[in-house]
Parts: sequence; C-alpha cells; structure tokens
Amino acid sequence: MSNLTVDLNQNTAKNNALIKLLVFDIGKLTLALPILRVRRIVRQHEVHSSGLSHVSLTHLGEQEVAVVDLHQQLFKASLAKTQTQGYFIITQQVRGEPLGILVSQTPGLIDVPLEQIRLIPDSYRRADTLEIASHVIVMTQGDETLTIFMLDLARLI
Repeated sequence: MSNLTVDLNQNTAKNNALIKLLVFDIGKLTLALPILRVRRIVRQHEVHSSGLSHVSLTHLGEQEVAVVDLHQQLFKASLAKTQTQGYFIITQQVRGEPLGILVSQTPGLIDVPLEQIRLIPDSYRRADTLEIASHVIVMTQGDETLTIFMLDLARLI
C-alpha cells in the first residue's frame, strides 16, 4: 500500500476520501501515479542508451536521471526512437534516485475515490507484463468504462 501514500485499511471517512492521480497513456493502457509521488514534469530531452534495454539516461540540469521507456518494456517497441516531443514524469525511486518516465502526451490529473482502488493479486503480477502495476481502478466516464493501472515504482527498474 505504500505506493498510494495512504492506508486503504483506514476506517475513518474512507468512503469520502479521494486521491489525486497523474494519469497518462502508454499504448492502449492507461497508467497512473499518485501525484504525491511526482516531483515534476519536464519536456523530453535527449536520451542516451545502448538500445538493448527499456532504461536510458538523460541529463537534467546538473543531474543524471535514469529514464524508463514503458512502451518498450511493455510492447517491445521504443517510444524514444519514434518521437521527440514527449515528456518525462520525474519521480523518485525507492532507493531515493530520481527516475524519469517517458510519455508521449501531456499527463492529466484526476481525483479517484479510495474505495475504487483495488490491489492487483500477486499471482497476476507474476504472470503478466503488467507486473509493474500494483493497483487497478475501474471508473465510468459517461458511457465508457476506464481501467487505470497504478504503477509500482519499486518494480519499474
């Protein structure tokens, strides 16, 4: 539950509590991070990599930042090679190092009631490429059902 930065087991006003999520699309998937885990969003910079991994490196100011190309990790096709006008979502790894997540479109913000956030079973996480997601949210927007997978920062690299 530490990925959420709140305790879903709390009994106090759980039905009215909201969590603000930064939401973005990678391929046909909608992914999210709790806004409290996001340090900043910057325009995409040049990345350096061998091309053999979904992790590359970029220079942000006076700091080197590891960048994850989730599109390559999930779909085996690099997003960094096909576009140069995206964004880096800068967050912090569990070890304290900054981490960039490459996205092609501007991320959005949504408020989600805590009771709509469900833990993904470990058996599914071990068997699927979405092992990088810890929770799932199923929301109705108009006539559509939106499924959002919340990233687990400890499993991105």
